Amino acid sequence: MTTVLDSLVQGYDRKTVIDSLDLTLRPGITALLGPNGAGKTTLLRTLATIMPPRSGTIRIDEVLIDSERTARTVRDRIGYLPQDFGFDPQMTVTDFVTYAAWLRGVSTTDLRRHVDQALAQVDLTDQRRSRMRKLSGGMRQRAGIAWAIVGQPRLVLLDEPTVGLDPRQRLHFRKIITGLSNTIVLLSTHLIDDVAATADRVVVLYAGAARFDGTVAELERMDCADLPGHTALERAYIHLLPEGEQRI
Repeated sequence: MTTVLDSLVQGYDRKTVIDSLDLTLRPGITALLGPNGAGKTTLLRTLATIMPPRSGTIRIDEVLIDSERTARTVRDRIGYLPQDFGFDPQMTVTDFVTYAAWLRGVSTTDLRRHVDQALAQVDLTDQRRSRMRKLSGGMRQRAGIAWAIVGQPRLVLLDEPTVGLDPRQRLHFRKIITGLSNTIVLLSTHLIDDVAATADRVVVLYAGAARFDGTVAELERMDCADLPGHTALERAYIHLLPEGEQRI
């Protein structure tokens, strides 16, 4: 499976947020870095087929997404976790994840197995009967991750998925996503250590354009010792920003 963006332009009203972006995603974990306003969330929403492109093309699993009809044909292959995801507070955790599996087209006979698997992956089996409104912030975030991965979608889009997770839970999250074999994972995050621990590839967005696209090791080699940052990867990321944004 591949996801291919060709000269993608996207925005809101008269504002262009993504400008002529070319990007090919293949199975593995791609980290999406960039400051607030760089276009990360807009890119994820576009790939999730929520927003049709202004121009350019998107192909998901070789399907050209050029209408609502073609978008519907690929949505069951996409798992998307927005940064602020909605839920019915009266739903149990099982109901919440089951609904995601149903939307993804999981068959009735396989539904329970896929839901159980997703809950086990995020360590929520013991809370399966809890109401969503009663979960802690970290548990709710893990339920959201279960929503995104249930049914084994082939494209998983995660927008700041470790927000609200404690260090142990973040380690568990890393184990989850590194175990998603044959899956394209696009992970938008501000946490450089999550990138270093999980990503096969890094794309740095700034003002809707890719300033860097390569491996973690290739990005680290751009380390600039006189810039702020605790690690080579942090300093290399800062180095890619315009000079006026490099100082803290």
